[in-house]
Amino acid sequence: MNKKGRSLQSYLFFLCVAVIFSCKQDKRPDISNIDLAIKVERFDQELYQAKNKDVKQTDLMFSKTYGSFYADYIQKMVGTPELTGTEVLNILYKDQAYEMLSKEVDSVYPNLNKVETELTETFKYIKYYYPKTKVPKFIAYLSGFAYQVVLADDYIGIGLDMFLGSNSKFYPAIAQSVPLYASKRFTPAYITPRVAEVFAREELFPEIDEDRTLLDKMIYNGKILYFLDLVLPANTPDSLKIGYTVKQLDWAKNYEGNIWGLLLQNELLFQTDMQKIQPFLSDGPFTNGIGSKKESAPKLGYFIGWQIVKKYMAENPKITLQQLMEKTDTQQFLTEAKYKPKESL
Repeated sequence: MNKKGRSLQSYLFFLCVAVIFSCKQDKRPDISNIDLAIKVERFDQELYQAKNKDVKQTDLMFSKTYGSFYADYIQKMVGTPELTGTEVLNILYKDQAYEMLSKEVDSVYPNLNKVETELTETFKYIKYYYPKTKVPKFIAYLSGFAYQVVLADDYIGIGLDMFLGSNSKFYPAIAQSVPLYASKRFTPAYITPRVAEVFAREELFPEIDEDRTLLDKMIYNGKILYFLDLVLPANTPDSLKIGYTVKQLDWAKNYEGNIWGLLLQNELLFQTDMQKIQPFLSDGPFTNGIGSKKESAPKLGYFIGWQIVKKYMAENPKITLQQLMEKTDTQQFLTEAKYKPKESL
């Protein structure tokens, strides 16, 4: 083939790729006309910058500026109801560990531009599907590794000290309360997925107490993950949505049919005994008793529930997201999903 022919072939190849990519993007709704621009207030920076100022004035200023968030911060996150704001501030400002942590957070997050862009896109999608959703204000803080994402009536708090990166020097020191398998997810890439998940679970779709069978819980968590599929930025990896490593996600995909077969064989789908079903819902480094060499993924009930929901939506293309989230009969749901994954040999 001559040079001109090769050039034409290359052009056609990239044109095809562009068309395919464009088609995939076009499946997402147009959110360009939704007026929203999220700004994360940097309480963490303001708090540290006020270190050498009059503590009583600082306490009054924060109480006026941050209202309910500041009250929660003082009484629940870093202090107790018995302590006043000035007492908590004095304790923080005299703590060398707090100063070290503040400087570390500031070095990782000199600004939150990328996070704000991702959150804006995500909440535009949420507003597209649920126009009446009230988007709260966003506040960044440090809680001393106590709270990652907090949702209150009028704010979402983001604990930046819980997103410093998997290799942060601070996380091995707190391994007794936060195991390393969990802190490996404390990376900047997890901020938007975790915020969206907390908002979905606590604000939009709180779990119904009556949903007690394993299947109920699988479908509920599968719906949450499917919701994240639709509202998170398009390039968000599935591993970030469910909290798996890439290897764990590959393992779960490879053994999807085997996991499903295990649930059926042991008649676990309609089981309500938490001792029997908890291993398929619990987080951890792996699922005990499944797989070899501790390679299995945790929360397998979440993963299978996610696949069932995706299969259900593929089989029922006219069902809207709103109808999906409102559907409560999980047995009928499973029947209509026609979910029959093949076992891996």
